[in-house]
Amino acid sequence: MTEDSQRNFRSVYYEKVGFRGVEEKKSLEILLKDDRLDIEKLCTFSQRFPLPSMYRALVWKVLLGILPPHHESHAQVMMYRKDQYSDILHALKVTRFISDTTPQVEVYLRMYQLESGKLPRSPSFLRPKAFEQYLSLEDGRLLSHLRACSAVSRLPYDLWFRRCFAGCLPESSLQRVWDKVVSGSCKILLFVAVEILLTFKIKVMALNSAEKITKFLENIPQDSSDAIVSKAIDLWHKHCGTPVHSA
Repeated sequence: MTEDSQRNFRSVYYEKVGFRGVEEKKSLEILLKDDRLDIEKLCTFSQRFPLPSMYRALVWKVLLGILPPHHESHAQVMMYRKDQYSDILHALKVTRFISDTTPQVEVYLRMYQLESGKLPRSPSFLRPKAFEQYLSLEDGRLLSHLRACSAVSRLPYDLWFRRCFAGCLPESSLQRVWDKVVSGSCKILLFVAVEILLTFKIKVMALNSAEKITKFLENIPQDSSDAIVSKAIDLWHKHCGTPVHSA
């Protein structure tokens, strides 16, 4: 049995006996011990498994390019990043893209857009057509109901895709979604949106106006969030395949 096969066998065993994540945590710790962190392997790990909370911040910073792969540079680079944060924040206030009352989620979005050269002249968001495509594949009747109510164009796309479900899902569930986004798989957002509609299908089908449907979806019950994210990840794997762990 190869080393990868043994690792996969142990992972399945740990999951069956209720210790899911034990082997994955050990694998991640091995990756993080490298003098130069392997970005590709960290991306693959993040897409396949939930990141342990104690390592999440570090992995996210490395994957987003906030910290370099080399450990010895982290402290110095973080000092530069703090100065950069202050400069960008000041620039956005001067240009009146944000103010002291701007929601923090919006502030972070504008900072990213400014740094990446994508700051729009006026805020806009184009909902992805892929969302309707995947919802149609999973439940065409539900999509037809949304169309009949003229709700498709009024769904909370800003909350779902622009804010990446911040303010919609509790932090514990949100972190699992953002693990995938940070590691380069933004498509997971589509499947979370689809799964929200599938989970609350009965409620949505009982509502007969776009306004009522949107209002409900903007304030979904929080007790189903973990199940929604788990099922959304399953949908993501179903339609997009499972990332292969690098050797």
